[in-house]
Amino acid sequence: MRTTRSWWRASVVVVTAVAVGLPAAAATAQPAAHRLEPVIENGVTQPVFGYADAIRERVFVTSDVDTDGDGALDVVSMDIIRPKASDDGLRVPVIMDASPYYSTVCRGNESECKQDADGDGLNDKWPLFYDNYFVPRGYAVILLDMIGTNHSTGCPVTGGTADNISAPTAIDWLNGRRAGRTADGQRVVADWHNGKTGMIGKSYDGTLANAAAATGVEGLATIVPISAISSWYDYSRSNGLVTRANNYSGSLSNTVTNPDRRAYCAPVRSQLGVDGDDVTGDYNDFWAERDYVPHADRVRASVFVVHGINDDNVRPDHFSKWWDALAEEGVARKLWMTGTGHVDPFDFRRGEWVDTLHRWFDYWLYGVENDIMKEPRVDIERAPDVWETHRDWPIPGTRPTQVFLQPGAEGAAGALSVQPSKGKASRTFQDTPSMSQTNAIRHPSDPQANTANRLVFLSEPLRESLHISGTPVVKIKASVNGEDTSFAGLLVDYGTKERFGTAGDGIRTLTEEDCWGETATWGGFAEDACYRQTAKNVATDPQALVTKGIRDGLNLRSLSQSTPLVPGEKNAVDVPLLPEDYVFDAGHQIGVVLLGSYSGYSSRAKQNQAQITVHFDSSRIELPVVGGRKAAEAAGL
Repeated sequence: MRTTRSWWRASVVVVTAVAVGLPAAAATAQPAAHRLEPVIENGVTQPVFGYADAIRERVFVTSDVDTDGDGALDVVSMDIIRPKASDDGLRVPVIMDASPYYSTVCRGNESECKQDADGDGLNDKWPLFYDNYFVPRGYAVILLDMIGTNHSTGCPVTGGTADNISAPTAIDWLNGRRAGRTADGQRVVADWHNGKTGMIGKSYDGTLANAAAATGVEGLATIVPISAISSWYDYSRSNGLVTRANNYSGSLSNTVTNPDRRAYCAPVRSQLGVDGDDVTGDYNDFWAERDYVPHADRVRASVFVVHGINDDNVRPDHFSKWWDALAEEGVARKLWMTGTGHVDPFDFRRGEWVDTLHRWFDYWLYGVENDIMKEPRVDIERAPDVWETHRDWPIPGTRPTQVFLQPGAEGAAGALSVQPSKGKASRTFQDTPSMSQTNAIRHPSDPQANTANRLVFLSEPLRESLHISGTPVVKIKASVNGEDTSFAGLLVDYGTKERFGTAGDGIRTLTEEDCWGETATWGGFAEDACYRQTAKNVATDPQALVTKGIRDGLNLRSLSQSTPLVPGEKNAVDVPLLPEDYVFDAGHQIGVVLLGSYSGYSSRAKQNQAQITVHFDSSRIELPVVGGRKAAEAAGL
């Protein structure tokens, strides 16, 4: 039998539980069908409402946009599952996963799609475990089809207004501000709703949660964005450089559109490519519409962010910029930072995740007084399956620390020091777009290696460990013999240790399953919450990339306007690297590698192969060091 301790916890009703607002005797005496309040024990709701008899609905709500230009406003479709008791007076909150993927890429590690097997217009197959686990605990779960996908009408616009208002349109209906209807046109209201909605989802789904929160829609109480985008510009650009393939917005729109509508939506996709301006990569109104960070002041919802520090799909600057903006606005927030890549916490820390998510939703959607907001705000995975907690992130006590790049002998690696470089030395290397990341960071046992294509700077072996927390910035003075190039910086740990593996985004799927909720059979499907377990991938290497960053030479002055470089003119070049929380061990060496365009970052690496000269009067890397300069000096920098 496929059972675990957590399956027992998810399925057994403890008879000593008490209901919110009811005396213990009343709570335990009432049959589940007549219970009108959740049962709380140990600070969490208990599975007392059943699942097999849950009510399933499909509701359609008209939006305010017409993406396909057919003269009819686009309609948002959502599949709802809720406890039967909600028809008898139980008022329940909503957990919503809005997604463009339910009929194409599908969801979860096992690629589950929605399915209506018997053709009755009701969903029979419910991806992910949210319905199985939370419906018996007194929640409604809504799987919403983003505008232009699955049963919703219109065409996807890759982060644009229509994407962003898909969930708020449904939340308006939930709170009585819009009309809803069934497939046959009957009006339907959410008189079972308690007024609070929480959104959750990974990748595009989590992005829709960020976007909804940035609208300030009333009734959205919390969001849980997992590996989510906060700025579509940063997803397909990096500081002016196009990092995704040409017309990526149109390509992704094509992916999520139902195959039978792809030709119909082709004009919309074509316009996305024009408006996104792949030619220059500049920030414009198209990208501003798809940038949620500037609207953090509108966020009313609490935010539980989950992100992989090694996510090379939705890179970690998405969570860090959003996190910082939310902090400035005083938004209630929580963060899990994993060492994996683009992975759902259900697949990298399953038991702890379900418990934490349960308490989070109970607190924010049911008002259960548990300790979730009294715990440390931040969980960080320091090593595979080794977690630590902190009061905030960046870790309190972190200070920006200037570590200067010291030139070595001509053709040799340079040094790193908290002391500025003396004199007016300079070194030149060639922008080499074919340079691989692996070759750029390989252990410099031969300091002569690749000196024509990169500059390497190494610390002495560290006397003590050094902890960075935040966003490093390479700050160099550089001149170029042409009008255009890219500037890249890599931060490297040279020293052998066991690290997070990169294969499979850091996890592998096993054959064993465990279960996280109740089961029912609809339309011939056994709808369960049993999923294959996973394990972390690890690797032992003599060196590892810690973080990286790149900047377009044409956008040194502005991301909104390209300006050619003046050949031979010295420029101040700031290259923010991706955020990190990393400990360099004692005995290891810190490395900084300077490159031009390189294939490890951009699908549009420039091909001009310019000569880049770095001047050492103030060139440095600004490291966010826990303990600041004193800690850097103690480590030997």
